[in-house]
Amino acid sequence: MVRAMLWNAAVAAALMLGTEAALAESRVALVVGQSAYRAVPPLPNPANDAKAVEKMLGEAGFEVTAANDLSQTELRQMVGDFAAKIAAKGPDTVALVFYAGHGIQVDGENYLIPVDIDPKRETDIPLQAVRLDDVLNTLTSVPTRSRIIMLDACRNNPFPEIRKTTGQGLALVDTKTGSPGTFVSFSTSPGAEAEDGGGANSPYTTALLKAGRESGLQIEDTFKRVRLAVNKATEGRQTPWDSSSLIDDFRFFGAVETPAQPAAQPEKKRTVEEWRSLLKGKKVEEANELIVSDGSVDAYEAFVSLFAEPPLGTQAKRWLDRHRRMQAWNKAVLANTAAAYKIFLDQYPDSDLTATARKLELRLRNKPEVAVSVPVATSLSPTPVAALTPASGATCPCSTPPAIKKKADKKIDKSKAKRAEREEPPKRTASKPSRGRVYYDDDVDDVVVVRRPPPDYADVPRGPTISIGGYRGGSIGPRGPIGGNIGGRGSRY
Repeated sequence: MVRAMLWNAAVAAALMLGTEAALAESRVALVVGQSAYRAVPPLPNPANDAKAVEKMLGEAGFEVTAANDLSQTELRQMVGDFAAKIAAKGPDTVALVFYAGHGIQVDGENYLIPVDIDPKRETDIPLQAVRLDDVLNTLTSVPTRSRIIMLDACRNNPFPEIRKTTGQGLALVDTKTGSPGTFVSFSTSPGAEAEDGGGANSPYTTALLKAGRESGLQIEDTFKRVRLAVNKATEGRQTPWDSSSLIDDFRFFGAVETPAQPAAQPEKKRTVEEWRSLLKGKKVEEANELIVSDGSVDAYEAFVSLFAEPPLGTQAKRWLDRHRRMQAWNKAVLANTAAAYKIFLDQYPDSDLTATARKLELRLRNKPEVAVSVPVATSLSPTPVAALTPASGATCPCSTPPAIKKKADKKIDKSKAKRAEREEPPKRTASKPSRGRVYYDDDVDDVVVVRRPPPDYADVPRGPTISIGGYRGGSIGPRGPIGGNIGGRGSRY
């Protein structure tokens, strides 16, 4: 009897904790469908896709903001307002973005295409479109539990003027090199193009609407089913791809794991040899379903080594070759040096990215690759001191002044020192007056400048914004810090 009462009390407590956790989690979503393009033929399905996903997310407990056919200004404003909404909800928030419409890559950067865009050359895209990294950086600028981005945006490049010089599909995005807690899903693999579909929705959205409603599925398992369903529906022409750095469990429907039921440990990744042992002896169709659902390079390598016959063997090899090429391209883009692009060209001399790689290699060929070393302050004094020496010719505000050293073998003339105390110090003229006090030493050629400390400005918090070519924020990406980066490469969530 006592055991039964204790058990019931424990179950009630666990349910209460699970309910409180569910209530504490806020869910907000931004859903965008871009169909009514003005300069190119409209897309039939994105508006339908957005409407269907909005309905599913509302049923899943999301507070949804939906908008269709946005211009560049409107799309930027929607993303900024959405980030402000996330910040107002608090850090225990799941933020989700669904985008359906055109998306292209230029110079290794992914761009979402507004409906008012009309580019005549590649250089118009950064000015008229919205960079995907800017959206990701805007979302990571506010504390959240998880960020989920679903992009049905890998459709064909609709602009004939630049189609021949840009790569196919979208470039690879690796969330593991950015801020943790991010999940990004693409409607097809990097470097490939997705289909708009012949029905009311695209193949990707159709699969998402079905798999997303299955109760109790973790998000990784949901998109494994999406991958397999889209691959089958398109007869291998399209295979969705995702990258995850999530640290919290997420399910569209069904309660998350409670303390009484700890979350399952992530499945251990198999090696190529382990995949080969698993696939050996299976029918080719069954083996293909296993590797498509898993979506890893090791799984595809094992499959290609065992099943070379078309059509499934050919499809798997094409996926593997394209993925390796996109990984090499991502490495070159992140390095962004002439040497890196030259390595890519040596590996892949004839691909859809060759023209872009040659252009970037030529642009950076004469750019010096300078290693910059940042001096580390050795003093905790509140007064910043700068040292200027004729040898260096540069002022470093983050280092302490060097100690004035006298030669060990030099004898000090006491009479000269006493006489110097009575005399005024020699006057020296300078072309520009110094803003700090300047001290001279007759025995040393160094000039020590002691400057006043800078004013202590209050750190006024600013709302999230999204800007052309870079987010004015402070997130850290694989290309380095992004503090106030405007118009340049080098920012990724």
